[in-house]
Amino acid sequence: MTNLRSKIQQVIEEKLSPMLGGHGGGVEIIEVDEKKGLVKVKFLGACIGCPMGDMTFDGMIKEVLLGEVEGLKDVLLV
Repeated sequence: MTNLRSKIQQVIEEKLSPMLGGHGGGVEIIEVDEKKGLVKVKFLGACIGCPMGDMTFDGMIKEVLLGEVEGLKDVLLV
């Protein structure tokens, strides 16, 4: 059985990193709460301080993770 962190990391590597990396940015897992189905992530590289960061988080990162990772209930940007 694959744990929640592994599933999230796989989606980040396969789906999010190629899109964010094309702009010099990225996202990494800070904390996973398996019981609550919660992951905390932070921006990397060019995503830090980007004026489009909120839109990127809500419209792409959060949406993709919640849509792709079974058992994940919320994604927070820290």
